[in-house]
This record gives sequence, structure tokens and C-alpha cells, in this order.
Amino acid sequence: MTTTITPPAPTTVAPARPPQHLIDAVVAAALTEDAPWGDLTCQALIHPDQQATATITAREPGVLCGTAAVEAAMRLTDPRISVTFPRADGTAFAAGDTLAAITGPAAGILTAERTALNIVQRLSGIATLTRAFVDAAAGTRARITDTRKTTPGLRVLERWAVRCGGGSNHRSGLSDAVMVKDNHLALLDVDGPEALTEALRSARSRLPHTVHLEVEVDRLDQLEPVLAAGVDTVMLDNFTLTDLAEGVRRIAGRALVEASGTVRLDTVGAIAATGVDIISAGALTHSVRSLDLGLDFAVPEQAIPDPGGRP
Repeated sequence: MTTTITPPAPTTVAPARPPQHLIDAVVAAALTEDAPWGDLTCQALIHPDQQATATITAREPGVLCGTAAVEAAMRLTDPRISVTFPRADGTAFAAGDTLAAITGPAAGILTAERTALNIVQRLSGIATLTRAFVDAAAGTRARITDTRKTTPGLRVLERWAVRCGGGSNHRSGLSDAVMVKDNHLALLDVDGPEALTEALRSARSRLPHTVHLEVEVDRLDQLEPVLAAGVDTVMLDNFTLTDLAEGVRRIAGRALVEASGTVRLDTVGAIAATGVDIISAGALTHSVRSLDLGLDFAVPEQAIPDPGGRP
């Protein structure tokens, strides 16, 4: 009897945020990179007790992601800084909207400013682009996912941004799923369809029953040998639209169908219309443009003089 695998329905729950200790680790490394020996400008000019109020404002529309990283940047720089957010991650905003209100020691806000903005601008850019991909595939069964083509050290945050944009995540890394690509098969020296099936069955027999097995194919004639091995997902890599539709027809629910390669905003709608279950797009993270967000101070409070002088 043929078993049909149906992809889970899209979630309506707010996008899950990474654990705070992971966010803190990324932000702490960025702060250390930016000010390894402190902020010399603030040390020379700004009294440590000087208070200030600032806002992060959108200079263009988008989808928000990164509030916890902004809070971490401020808190790890000076725990006396307070940050509030008028809107949640995953929500859309317009140009001119206030995204964060910040109060506390001015020197700390200035020191954390660039790190906070760098992260929230990039994550919001990813969330915004992902939302555009998701909207372009609306009305189809296709789920938009990311890939491992992420910025080294930022994957946990960039995957969060994809979720904030309404997308889904692929495997988080090499340790949590088996994904057999053309280079793996080339090294196995698989000769003929029967050998391909046997190699995949052998791999399956060595895996825990909970591990997902995905195989990449680049030709239609590879489908039956791969399906015969009982794989969970077949990736159709760089297929034409005609061959994608034919691949979906031939697989006929025996595995999830993933489309990958040449996935852009102007092509994703047509790819989704072929009936694939998943569309993985490296462009969500490797080709994204950071959004234009700015941090601006309100009219400063009366400065506190430094009677002893500062170096």
C-alpha cells in the first residue's frame, strides 16, 4: 500500500524566539568585536551618569525581527538601560514607525548602538524578504524554507528571522538530518539504479528511526531508484518548471517534494504552482539587504559637568 506524506499545516503561533543565552552569546561577541577595550569616544566626551532617551525608527517599511537582540545589546553594555518595543517580532511596520524606545545612561546607548542596529537591520531584512517569498507562494501548498547558506555565527538568529517572515526552517546543521547530495553520491561510485537504491537502503539501516532522510536528484530518471529506498524527502535540484510538475506527478505522495535552485522572488510563485511541498531558498539569507533603521536621540537632558576633567 502506498503511503502519502502530507506536509504539516502552517503554524499560526508567534514565531519561536531562540533561547536568550544563544542570543546573548552572539550579541556579546559582536559587542566585544566593536569595543574590545571600551568606547574611547564616550570615555573622552560623555559623563557616565548622563541620561538620555532614544528611539529606533524605521526609514522604510518592513517586517520586524531582532527585538531580543536589541535588548541584549543594551543590557550587556549597561544593565541600567531600559528598552521597550511597541510591536512584536513578525509584525509589519511602515516608514516612520517607532520600533524601540530606549532610556538610560547615554554612554551605554551610544556604545551599543551600532551592534544593536546591525543585528536588527539584518534580521528585519531577512524577515521582510521572507514575507515577500511567502506572499508570492500564497494559495499553493508550498512551504518556504531557508538553507544552510547563512552568515557564519549568525545562523540561530537568521533562522529566527525567517520564521518571523512566515517561512520555515530547513535542517539547522549537519548533525540533525541526513541530506544526500550529488557530491556524496559521486564519492560512493554508485553505478546504476539498483546500486543507488541499495546504497540508500544501507544508509537508512544505520540511522536511528527518528532521523529524516533526504536525497537530492538532478534528473527525472533518478526518482524511482531513490523512492525505492524509502526516503522521506526528494529534492528536485535546478529542475525546469515542466520537470518539477512531472516530478511531483511521478512521486505521487510517496515522499515530500522539495524544489531548490534558481529560486528568486520573481520565480518562486511559478515554482510553487507546480505542486511541490517545500521550496528552499538560499537567497533569504545569503543575498538579503539590511533594512534602513535608525537610532536617534531625543533633545538631550542637561549634561553633567565633569569637574575633574576626563582623559
